[in-house]
Amino acid sequence: MSDGAPGQNLPVGFEFRPYRGDEDHGAMAAVRLGCAERDRVDAHSVVEGLPTAAEIAEASAKLPEPSKNQILVLHDRSVVGYSTIRWWQERDDTWLYLHRGYLLPEHRRQGIGSAMLSWAEERIRQLVEQHGTARTAVIGANAMASEQDATALLRAAGYRRVFSLVELELGDLQQLPERGSELPAGIRTGPIRTSHYRAAWRTVVDSYADRGFTQKWPFQDFIDTADPACWRAAWNGQDLVGVALCSIRRHDHTVGEVEELSVRTDQRRLGIGRTLLLDGLRSLRDKGATTARLFTGTTNPHRSYDLYESAGFRRQNEYVRYRKPLA
Repeated sequence: MSDGAPGQNLPVGFEFRPYRGDEDHGAMAAVRLGCAERDRVDAHSVVEGLPTAAEIAEASAKLPEPSKNQILVLHDRSVVGYSTIRWWQERDDTWLYLHRGYLLPEHRRQGIGSAMLSWAEERIRQLVEQHGTARTAVIGANAMASEQDATALLRAAGYRRVFSLVELELGDLQQLPERGSELPAGIRTGPIRTSHYRAAWRTVVDSYADRGFTQKWPFQDFIDTADPACWRAAWNGQDLVGVALCSIRRHDHTVGEVEELSVRTDQRRLGIGRTLLLDGLRSLRDKGATTARLFTGTTNPHRSYDLYESAGFRRQNEYVRYRKPLA
């Protein structure tokens, strides 16, 4: 077994093998489906739902060297679990190496999850050495609050919780509230054009200035993923002061997502955020979405829960990030 896979740690009848591409996507999707009931997975989540084989193929294609950074667990030659590693640099220059594993419930509590964890940590140490990032690298892992088995495994292995996201759903876009009071004089809203892209990107990036554990977001990445059909912005005179970046889910056009809602610090508490949110939601509805989703940090520094709940959003699940020192 190559790439640090600790196959010797697995019980008899189980083995690791590297990811092989198209032949694995259906089996990987079946693993995710098989975990859904035990882990109380929200099938329509925009954070982590139940991916199809095509969506797993798409995600795998974005991994650097997927055959080295994705490994499958086999039992009697059938795929019963898998782990994935990816990494990025955060705003404070920390390099986060994140692993995520899935294992069918009937094979848990036999040491297989611990072996998967060991493989991921060893592979991450190899990557850190290759990348020369040891000074600022940390190991990370995700688990939903409803994933009791994964949470217990991570805590026992020395991981600590550093933050979490809560996902909210608006179940019926036909039931949107009215905008409410008028905006202050001089403030107007409208679609985002190409000429507004840099100002819109800057508004979002600046809104994360006081938040830790956030990924760097270069302007080119903003350009590469731009989907402005349901984007809305607010201006005070000529200055862009807020944005609602909404989109239709590519694999389910009945679901809309509020990807970002940001208002410049000196323009908050004026009703701009609510107006932008409702404008964006109406745009999603006009494009055929029947429900909408969003996620936000549980620290909630700007009382955003109040705003989202006033628009009809309700909490669905919590997604927790854990970390562990590299050493």
